[in-house]
Amino acid sequence: MTIPVTPRADLPKWAETLRQKYLAAEASTFVLYRNVFDNFLVSDRLHSLQSFLVDELFRDTKKNVVEVSLERGIRSLNGKTSASLAEINGQDAELLPKLHRLEAQMRSEQSTAVIVPYADALLPAGDPSFMAQVDRQTYLVFHRWSLDASLTQGDNITILITESLGAINPGLLSNPKVAAIEIPMPDLAQRKRVMTFFAPKLTDLQISLFSERTGGLRTVQLASILASSQGHGLSEPERRVLILQLLQGSPDAESRATTLATITAGMTPIEIGKLIEPGKALPASDPNAEVLKVIQARKREMIEKECAGLIEFIEPKHGLSSVGGHENIKSELLAIAKNLKEGNTTLTPMGLLAVGPMGSGKTFVIKAFLKEAGLSGVALKNFRSKWVGSTEANLERVLATVKAMGPIAVIIDEGDRSFGNGGGEGGDEGTSSRVIARLKEFMAETENRGQVLFVMMTNRPDKLDTDIKRPGRLDRKIPFFYCESATERSQVLLAVLARYGETCVASAEEMLKLCETLSGYSNADLEALALLAVEGAHERSGPLDAAELTAAAQDFMPPQERDMIEFMELLAVSETSRRTMLPKRFRDMAIADIQSHLLVAKRRALVR
Repeated sequence: MTIPVTPRADLPKWAETLRQKYLAAEASTFVLYRNVFDNFLVSDRLHSLQSFLVDELFRDTKKNVVEVSLERGIRSLNGKTSASLAEINGQDAELLPKLHRLEAQMRSEQSTAVIVPYADALLPAGDPSFMAQVDRQTYLVFHRWSLDASLTQGDNITILITESLGAINPGLLSNPKVAAIEIPMPDLAQRKRVMTFFAPKLTDLQISLFSERTGGLRTVQLASILASSQGHGLSEPERRVLILQLLQGSPDAESRATTLATITAGMTPIEIGKLIEPGKALPASDPNAEVLKVIQARKREMIEKECAGLIEFIEPKHGLSSVGGHENIKSELLAIAKNLKEGNTTLTPMGLLAVGPMGSGKTFVIKAFLKEAGLSGVALKNFRSKWVGSTEANLERVLATVKAMGPIAVIIDEGDRSFGNGGGEGGDEGTSSRVIARLKEFMAETENRGQVLFVMMTNRPDKLDTDIKRPGRLDRKIPFFYCESATERSQVLLAVLARYGETCVASAEEMLKLCETLSGYSNADLEALALLAVEGAHERSGPLDAAELTAAAQDFMPPQERDMIEFMELLAVSETSRRTMLPKRFRDMAIADIQSHLLVAKRRALVR
């Protein structure tokens, strides 16, 4: 086998893994999957995956390098086509006979690399009993090649390329002589090399900072936003002139224009104009804030496009200081945020489960926690598809992107709908079960600790699969309850009014007196009441005072679901991971008493 024995320092890790497995005779057929449509920077030269294989990995080691595809049949990729190989394409229109003639050529002229792009189109997954005969025959060809000693000992290698491993015929993947190798998204070190290659004018500090903020982007995406990338839009000098015009008269206009021109490749003048804030001076504490904002905007746009709407970015505006009440919860979340900021992964939970009745503030508080911790957040959207294999492929694409973006929080609201009933019914041929199983597997990967934080919110944790709630997945359960005292309700009302920029002239005593009458109100109820009072004050062009708040309280009708709320509260009590986060009325209850009260509340709430 003639792939070089000496390791090359500039080879990607996945390519070195392939090389080692091939030299050890573990396999002669390899499936490269995941980030297969990216570019790869090797020895200061940018390659596509195919050109990397041809020009770097197989250049001096394989006599023939050929491509097999449904679109173009069989063709040479390295210009060393033998007479017998040249005849293969012209003799038959069908691919299967060509594969047989290619096999004969591989036996007679050894040292051939066969590259199969879009291998999932040639060797699709599916039930063999429903596959077309030609698909089964093609599968048998590649399966036999991987096991044929006369082929493998003849220094021949087959490379199958697919974005999703699940889209390949499972019979081939289960073959012990077929090795699957993941091509990951670029890590921090790779992103730094790409930044340096495409934008040599950036300082070392900027390269380090920008590389940290571009996790989740492919090399080809980084290239598309940097100055050295080639395109048909404005050149870097043209962008600099445009940005200088926009920043005319602003402090540090020259240096700002130079840096911004570097990272706005491919953008139209209108898009650039929307991102530049001419009148805004750069903060002395963070002179790169403006550039980071541009990078974040471009990153968000590219990743949302990359994931085809499967994820949604969450950008909270308020921190935990804007949350009224919930002092125990805020203390817990502030400690977690501190560990995340300091990179203390040992004390960072793998996941959080926020439980409590509807309207208790779970979503708002969790988003405020993300802001406090400085975490980017994404929400999983509907990645399910009616097409066979597409759901699993969508999920894998999302998980690969999320992992590369870390540190990041993945938010799953109403988790009982996504993870309830053990992964769904059997009407989808097991797709839901496979999806849930893969998510559980990903959530439990210890290398994600401190990098990918799953946060699930639900008011019905009893509907969740017990396995999803175990330590190592969602190991910190945070219970939410309605305000216990008039003081807490007053804090919530004032916090809501502050978030909306409304000034309340009611005294503390007046607020407490009003809030004594609001027992049982949820945080959502209190917000609705506050906005009703604001509306009344605006209509009468008067101040927002105690009289206006009292009138709104008398007019507002909160939902009347006491039995269900009591049931959800007891569910939150039974799920919490720490007694100190419980209200006083629940803190000292024995576990047996909690369970007995829960059963009674469940009968009242659900049996009507």
